[in-house]
Amino acid sequence: MMPTMDPEAPLIETLLPIALFVFSTSITPGPNNLMIMSSGLNHGASRSLPHLLGIWLGFPAMVIAVGLGLGSVFSQFPVLHEIIRWVGIGYLLYLAWLIASTREIDSASDRHPFSFFQAIAFQWVNPKGWIMAIGALAAFTSPNGEVWKDILQIALAFIAIGGPCVAVWLFFGIGLKRFLTKPNHLRLFNITMGLLLAASVVPLALEGLY
Repeated sequence: MMPTMDPEAPLIETLLPIALFVFSTSITPGPNNLMIMSSGLNHGASRSLPHLLGIWLGFPAMVIAVGLGLGSVFSQFPVLHEIIRWVGIGYLLYLAWLIASTREIDSASDRHPFSFFQAIAFQWVNPKGWIMAIGALAAFTSPNGEVWKDILQIALAFIAIGGPCVAVWLFFGIGLKRFLTKPNHLRLFNITMGLLLAASVVPLALEGLY
């Protein structure tokens, strides 16, 4: 079990572990990062900006919603969580196929990148997002303190640190465009991204078998 935070601990001792958790979970590969990198390559910075902002603000909003009581709804009605989990798996596999089947940057322009609200909605079916949100809330909230302040600290940390981490992946994708000028190279990249995105849901799918 992950330890909860001590409400009497100095502020720096409280914020530093949160910051390290947010950085380590936000900078590592996951559905959001793989998709925003692919969007940066195939759609460019300006068209991918709503997608980035949707992740940047949508995930902290999800953390707040779960922390303030939505988690108890799933505890009372676990079937709702199962439905969201399997919908998320199916949707991610569909997105993986779309990315893998993109042959050229020009053909990607025919497929609209995620909008701001689509990116926000995606957070609720993102398997890694659920793990991050629940893990952060379990580790960094204290039942003996003012829980809403703990939740707000976690959400602000994801805005201040998590958002820029996702932006790094966007600019990495944009930077790759200059190296993937040959159609075969771009096709290989998109297939690889599609396979990695599909692979990211395997642990979640296996979880339901045990």
